[in-house]
Amino acid sequence: MSSEDAQFLQELLDQHDYELPKVGDIRKGIIVAINNQGVIVDLGLKRDGLVPLTDLSKLSDEDRDALAVNDEIPVFILNTEKPDSLIVSINMAMLNQDWIEAEALMNSGEIIEGEVIGYNKGGAIIPYGRLRGFVPASHLSDLTPGMSDRKRQQKLAKMRGEKLPVKIIEVDRRRRRLVFSQRDAQKEWEEKRKSELLDKLNEGDVVTGRISGSRDFGVFVDLGGADGLVHISELAWHRIDHPREVVKVGDEIEVVVLKLDRKSQRISLSRKRVLPNPWDSVEERYEVNQLVEGTVTRILDYGAFAEIEPGIEGLLHVSQLSRTNVESVADVVKEGETHLLRIVSIDPRRQRIGLSLKAVTAQEQIEWMAENMAQEEATAEDVAETTEAEEEIVDEAAVAAAAAAVAVEATVVEEE
Repeated sequence: MSSEDAQFLQELLDQHDYELPKVGDIRKGIIVAINNQGVIVDLGLKRDGLVPLTDLSKLSDEDRDALAVNDEIPVFILNTEKPDSLIVSINMAMLNQDWIEAEALMNSGEIIEGEVIGYNKGGAIIPYGRLRGFVPASHLSDLTPGMSDRKRQQKLAKMRGEKLPVKIIEVDRRRRRLVFSQRDAQKEWEEKRKSELLDKLNEGDVVTGRISGSRDFGVFVDLGGADGLVHISELAWHRIDHPREVVKVGDEIEVVVLKLDRKSQRISLSRKRVLPNPWDSVEERYEVNQLVEGTVTRILDYGAFAEIEPGIEGLLHVSQLSRTNVESVADVVKEGETHLLRIVSIDPRRQRIGLSLKAVTAQEQIEWMAENMAQEEATAEDVAETTEAEEEIVDEAAVAAAAAAVAVEATVVEEE
């Protein structure tokens, strides 16, 4: 090749710059230098790409610190007019990738989790990568159409920091719009989490959950994907009339999985099975012939059950009610009554205690009743003293108020 031909070829290359990219193109290149001007990227062209410092400042500290010589990175072509270099952007390339991924997620209908980082009067703000997405109020599950503006803002404020399952329902790069919907994702997300939890759980597992609801028959416990039911009989070892006696909504409790029905997606739980069973140590606290107080809980044809401590009930058989013949248990004892009883048998393995009323002597009954009366009188005296003290405080306050009123009246008269 003659010198003239070589010069012509060079001029042609200079003029067209082989594979010259256009503004908006995404190209991959190798970092060849990082200096006080920015990052120099070899794009396989006659001109290197320059990532200016202003672009680097838009990156997160983590992304900026990760840049290293010889790394391959994608860049966005910003400007091709400089003769010595191309002005390129790492930040714009990353944003472009986020838009591409967002469009793919929208098309697939996949559910993602996003953290609420802020809100405005129209809804919540959730980031996706380097993009700021928006969840309109109409697409938030906790906001209802008839809710007042004040309550809506309070609800939105409480969502800050909360992670929500969402679907991408709109991607518009030109208008920089990325829109999410929680409502579209919620039901599918809950079913997915419930299915995953049921696959992971096994009968006998001990897990921790938060009480999400309470009914007369028991409580529902959120296990992090699905609710399980703790029947009222499984809340405590002792008899209770309502769950509120031992737990409340919002409490975090430990439970054991009693039964799993994966077909119907039902989970039965027990709280009492993770608590100490009072029957396991009953022989350490009680012995035969010991006198105990028992409150009658149930009356049956063959006798009555009496609770001597929470979770420990004994049978007061009809034959142990009186030394005389008893035709009806209710003629001797009634539900709710407390009696002095004697333990006649203990069987911890079968969880049974035999009690007797007739085995308590008249003297023991008299002493017990006298002690109870003394305690009731002492309690009544304490209540009376407290009431009297409160009345004295009220009287003193009334006197002080009257004196203040007189003083004010005197001042007014003097001024007149």
